[in-house]
Amino acid sequence: MTSVALVSARAARGLDEDMPPLLAAFAAAGVRAEIADWDDDGVEWGRYDAALLRSAWDYTERLGEFLAWVERTARLTRLLNPPAVVRWNSDKHYLAQLAAAGVPTVSSTFCEPGDQAPEVLARCLEAHAAAELVVKPAVGAGSRDTRRHARDAVADILAHMRVLLAARRSVLLQPYLPSVEQDGETALIYIGGQFSHAIRKGPLLPAGAPATTALFAPEEITARTPAADERAVGAQTLAVLPFAELLYARVDLIRGAAGEPLLLELELTEPSLFFAHAAGSAARLAQATLARLVRPPAAADT
Repeated sequence: MTSVALVSARAARGLDEDMPPLLAAFAAAGVRAEIADWDDDGVEWGRYDAALLRSAWDYTERLGEFLAWVERTARLTRLLNPPAVVRWNSDKHYLAQLAAAGVPTVSSTFCEPGDQAPEVLARCLEAHAAAELVVKPAVGAGSRDTRRHARDAVADILAHMRVLLAARRSVLLQPYLPSVEQDGETALIYIGGQFSHAIRKGPLLPAGAPATTALFAPEEITARTPAADERAVGAQTLAVLPFAELLYARVDLIRGAAGEPLLLELELTEPSLFFAHAAGSAARLAQATLARLVRPPAAADT
């Protein structure tokens, strides 16, 4: 019997709403699927035909350790998505590469450890007339360590940046786009290289609120039919990637000042895929995984 490890984390147990339908979908396909924590030294990864990254959501504060696990595990079993994808996507500096490739992207300014935070912030404020900024770590997930600041709250913004920089974490500054208050975000989900479904995610960052201390911020999720311009940006984003066909992908979009869809994040490592909002989507991922196992890995994905 084919066996698949659904890779999670101890902190995520019971929180990943995708797990029950995915376990059921693999069982219906005659596959033994088991949840396994990525940092559990007792797991024998080599006994699985594939390790499917799902909710390893605590990796962001342990990136070096996680990427070392990725490399080890990929030598023992088929890791999906593959190591090259995970290495590239686990740091939001990829946004600069996608913007350079012509993808319409939310403007992103990076501040690196060793940079002068006041100078970087001043350049960002000069470049944007936005009334508010979002400050987040470049390696992060679930809106942890992420806050929304008024542009004139310079002392608070710098304090937030310096906490991250002191921990040797790169900082990402983005304008807060007010369209999210009404429209929310649109997340386009792709399975096996094909568009599967989309959801609307409500606003996540209340004005003046501290960053969440939970594994992820509470989310308001509903099904959404994406507009044609959103589908076009999603396709454009995936088309410029330097990887073979992805097993799964999530393209998160938000509308800009002129109403145009902009890429906020591209989730290729461990995104929620919101199976509950699209009948048959968990089965599609199970079948796409099995189809991937009969093909040899692409050299570019190692």
